[in-house]
Amino acid sequence: MSDNRKNIRVAAAVIRRGDQIFATQRGYGAYKDWWEFPGGKIEAGETPEEALIREIREELDAEITIDGYLTTVEYDYPEFHLSMACYWCSLKNGHLTLLEHEAAKWLGMDALGAVHWLPADVLVVEAIKGE
Repeated sequence: MSDNRKNIRVAAAVIRRGDQIFATQRGYGAYKDWWEFPGGKIEAGETPEEALIREIREELDAEITIDGYLTTVEYDYPEFHLSMACYWCSLKNGHLTLLEHEAAKWLGMDALGAVHWLPADVLVVEAIKGE
């Protein structure tokens, strides 16, 4: 990266239930009301997988299983560069509680375009669809 923008490393969970995928809506900040895959920042000493398990516990009060690697998205936002490792996940139990998000929904593959995704998450949707 040739500029002085901060590089932020995050992990995101693409949680599947049957043929549906879980999406969350941000309730804060510059991108309030935009949709994203749940997850968060990778802390020092954590693997992306460890960060993801911790973040889903913190954000959704849920335990997940990481089923496999999907993609890593590199995206330049105006304020920072995002490096987002994305993993296929499933719930260990069927319960999700929104602790940090404004809303959430399960979307079928044909409905992934029905919400206003954050720009980096659009690239994840493309990876999910195999585009």
